Amino acid sequence: MKKLLFALAAALVLIVPAKALEVSAPSALLMEKETGTVLFAKNEHEKLEPASVTKVMTLLLTMEAIENGTLHYDDMVTASAHACSMGGSQIWLKENEQLSVDDMLKAVCVVSANDCSVALAEHIAGSEDAFVERMNQRAKELGMDDTHFVNPTGLPADGHVTSAYDIALMSRELILNHPDLRKYTTIWMDTLRNGASSLVNTNKLIRFYEGATGLKTGSTGAAQYCLSGTAERDGMELIAVIMKGPTSAQRFEDAKSLLSYGFSTYALVKAVPDGALPPVNVSLGTQATVQPVASGESLLLEKAKAAKLEKSVSLTEQAAAPIAKGDVLGTLILSSGGETVAEVPLVAGEDVPRVTWGALALRYLRTAFLGG
Repeated sequence: MKKLLFALAAALVLIVPAKALEVSAPSALLMEKETGTVLFAKNEHEKLEPASVTKVMTLLLTMEAIENGTLHYDDMVTASAHACSMGGSQIWLKENEQLSVDDMLKAVCVVSANDCSVALAEHIAGSEDAFVERMNQRAKELGMDDTHFVNPTGLPADGHVTSAYDIALMSRELILNHPDLRKYTTIWMDTLRNGASSLVNTNKLIRFYEGATGLKTGSTGAAQYCLSGTAERDGMELIAVIMKGPTSAQRFEDAKSLLSYGFSTYALVKAVPDGALPPVNVSLGTQATVQPVASGESLLLEKAKAAKLEKSVSLTEQAAAPIAKGDVLGTLILSSGGETVAEVPLVAGEDVPRVTWGALALRYLRTAFLGG
């Protein structure tokens, strides 16, 4: 499948101009999750303090630890004196208090608990410093070139910076590969400690924006009001990043504007034929035909083009063995209004080895003397 190439792949990773779209925040970005396409950007690489939006990376490393089996939702995490000393947004952990990973994730996602963030970091990596090293390493792997983390909370610290673009990158990684986190990020109100501790989500989109799925708020005096807001409609999920918003309310209004623009303007289209593909004849193969398949990749198109989308298929009449799974057998052409918007390779869905000389001889004899 590595051979799959889309005609407009290069264009899809470029910023699409958004006419008449304004946000008050000095730095912002809108990204589509599936393709990673940037739909709007404003000073997206400016290095700024992210406040608690930092916790997107803390959550990513936590979910990856759960995925690889080194951490489990029912594991008990013991709060250290250091974790309890964080201040800011917290659930007031007491030293040596134990909560499950499940409860700590809930506290981090819903009320941005700094104490739980550090407790998780210490539990996963052995110390906060070791966890921060992992955060920066993961940021490097994701191509977050504007980012340097100093802590897992986003509390003010010299040199702790990132950008709207980098926040979108780590947010996409989190929601694309760890959708289970939604069970926390979509909570509006809940409790911990058998009902003794009330939780209300700091992300007002969850309550007031249709399709909101998360993700993380943040605010400090220096960072002002930040947000990585995610929402899904009609199978398409968008990420709206706001940095240094002037007020809490305005960051949510900016995010709503970005999200609503994306949902009203774009649609995801699966790159698959409308009907079943016929098999392709194979010469000198161990079988007579091979079945072509489409990638099923998603294409992001303007809704106006998606509404008029037409698909046509071009397949080779015959392919010579050996054929490897993934070899190109034809093309699926997607067009709209007479314009080609994408060309998707149709590939072999299986290996077809070349027939041996002995098998060829036997096939000839069967045909000559037995009529097939």
